[in-house]
Amino acid sequence: MKDRIPAVIAVALLVALVLGTWWAADYAQRSIPIDPPRRISHDPDSWAEHFIMVRTDESGIAINRLEGVHMNHYPDDDSYLVTTAKAIGQQPGSPITIGTSKIAIMDKNGSRIVMKGDAHLHRLPDKDHAPLDVTSQELTLLPDDNVAFTDLPALVVNGNSTMNGKGMRYDNKTRVLQVFSSSDVKISAQDVQNQQNANAKKKKP
Repeated sequence: MKDRIPAVIAVALLVALVLGTWWAADYAQRSIPIDPPRRISHDPDSWAEHFIMVRTDESGIAINRLEGVHMNHYPDDDSYLVTTAKAIGQQPGSPITIGTSKIAIMDKNGSRIVMKGDAHLHRLPDKDHAPLDVTSQELTLLPDDNVAFTDLPALVVNGNSTMNGKGMRYDNKTRVLQVFSSSDVKISAQDVQNQQNANAKKKKP
């Protein structure tokens, strides 16, 4: 019996040590405040005034530019809200386009810009094409694809020709303009002749 007493005492001390450690850990956990997980909401986490954002291609050449009077960044969807927005597309081999609107939302890692409120897209003329203007209450720009479109009513002025319609898509790479559900179209004979001359030049060897 005397031989068992030291073993019993050792076991009792071990149990007491385990219980004491557990109690100390539980007490410390309850006494130290732990911040709850951060909740990401649609509240701006950064802002800028009179800013300019420039995107470049792989060779470092500037191909797109977005500027405005005020910018808010929203962390929940990594979007930017821009007031008095101006978006400039200047990809090599394509005419320069300038989009303006009261506000603009850029998201999808900069691959989409939705321009809202008096949205206007202007394509500068070149030697083969007249200037192009598109106005609508909303225009969506895809800078990487060099495309602009809207599902809302739009007025398109291409040189001396005008088109009113609901829905429009313009590809600045191919210069192809599509107007859906046209309600009023006025095609200038001079524009038709200029386009025929431009096509004839392309066909010459």
